[in-house]
Amino acid sequence: MTGLSHLGVSSLISYVIAVLLPAFDALIPLLPSETAVIALGVATAGSADPRAALLVALAAFGAFLGDNAAYLLGRRFGPAAARRVFAGERGMSRRDSAERSLHRFGARIIIGCRFIPGGRTAITLTCGLVGYPRRRFVAATAGAAVIWASYAFLIGRLGGKAFEDRPWAGLLLALGLTAVISVLIEAVRRAWVLRRTRQERAGAAEQAGAQEHTQSRERTPPPGAGGRLAGTASLGLAEQRDGR
Repeated sequence: MTGLSHLGVSSLISYVIAVLLPAFDALIPLLPSETAVIALGVATAGSADPRAALLVALAAFGAFLGDNAAYLLGRRFGPAAARRVFAGERGMSRRDSAERSLHRFGARIIIGCRFIPGGRTAITLTCGLVGYPRRRFVAATAGAAVIWASYAFLIGRLGGKAFEDRPWAGLLLALGLTAVISVLIEAVRRAWVLRRTRQERAGAAEQAGAQEHTQSRERTPPPGAGGRLAGTASLGLAEQRDGR
């Protein structure tokens, strides 16, 4: 925590961290890119230096680069990359979930997964694997990067302002807030997916019922048809007898 004192708008390391960690975090999810951007916000909470905006811009740029690197990795080295990143049953489950969400929600899930731990790598790599349109992906990741960097930096500054004399406490507060927000976002996403799944199942059941009803009506002769057929048959027999 004492390292916070070495971060700030006048420190070159702050600008390096702002770019590199968000960029490599897309390929190595264990890197604490969000924590780093929050820490930059905490460290600059007492400063009105406009260079703080440059830190946000660099963090967004790094996140954008990382997302598009993951996309290209999935697009160019699809099966090999999938086996490495989505290894095991749990990995395949993550990929299947990411693919279903991508088909249902498109750009919205690309932006939303930016705030879900582990979701960013799964969805960006899957976009490359399934050939998601490049222009849409670039637009979605650009928007997601700006929103994410601004959000993380702002949360950090709020924590730093709340504990100006104890920056470590401000960092813990900011990290706690982001954890709560991430849980809420994931809960809302799962609830939305569950609701859509139920609606689709209900629609499929209703459609199947309607088709079965239609087929049943086609197989069942209309009222009186049996009597008319019997009468026609009797008349034919009578005519045959008269002919004899």
